[in-house]
Amino acid sequence: MSANPDFIYLPPMSPYLDIIYQDDDMVVINKASGILSVPGRLPEHQDCLQNRVQRVLPSATIVHRLDMATSGIMIMALNKPAHVAISRQFEQRKTKKTYLARVFGNVAANEGSVDLPLICDWPNRPKQKVDFENGKKSLTHYRILSQDDIPDEAASTLLELTPVTGRSHQLRVHMLALGHPILGDRLYATKAALTMRNRLQLHALKLSLFHPSTEQPISFHALCPFS
Repeated sequence: MSANPDFIYLPPMSPYLDIIYQDDDMVVINKASGILSVPGRLPEHQDCLQNRVQRVLPSATIVHRLDMATSGIMIMALNKPAHVAISRQFEQRKTKKTYLARVFGNVAANEGSVDLPLICDWPNRPKQKVDFENGKKSLTHYRILSQDDIPDEAASTLLELTPVTGRSHQLRVHMLALGHPILGDRLYATKAALTMRNRLQLHALKLSLFHPSTEQPISFHALCPFS
């Protein structure tokens, strides 16, 4: 059973591909909201960021993903050694990722952490859920950047999110668990939070890692379209 039965896949065509950095080892893309990172099972889900990049850079391979509705920084390797080196950094949590999210309501604490284990909600896949018995450890730090000075039922908060782990839908489920679902989230938002925005208000703002060849620290930014 699909958790999103009314979904129609219409990936954005402009910009078709927004490459913000490229060298011999890697390419960095500013992913638009609404396009899959990798192909789906159905024929109509073959248009994706991976296939668009591979049309111009055939050796490009995926080392991490963003949810379809999430925008922002994604990196792909351009050769096998680079793929191994970058993948290892993600696995060993040597990369640092910063996201922006606009969430429903006024968040009380200026900063905090959500430490809740996650697992696939199998009957409602691709949704994830908190599961203290079988879930995998998942940790997200958050910090308030700005808040609306209006009544709670119409208010929103702009948060900086720093995931320590990289579980599927981690930020979306952790914000829901905090009581402040991300606006425009078709899978997890309450009705009020869903209707306040026409896209998921989650953006991969910054990614820092060590260059696979030089081993020097390098960071990439992608301007947030909704902040």
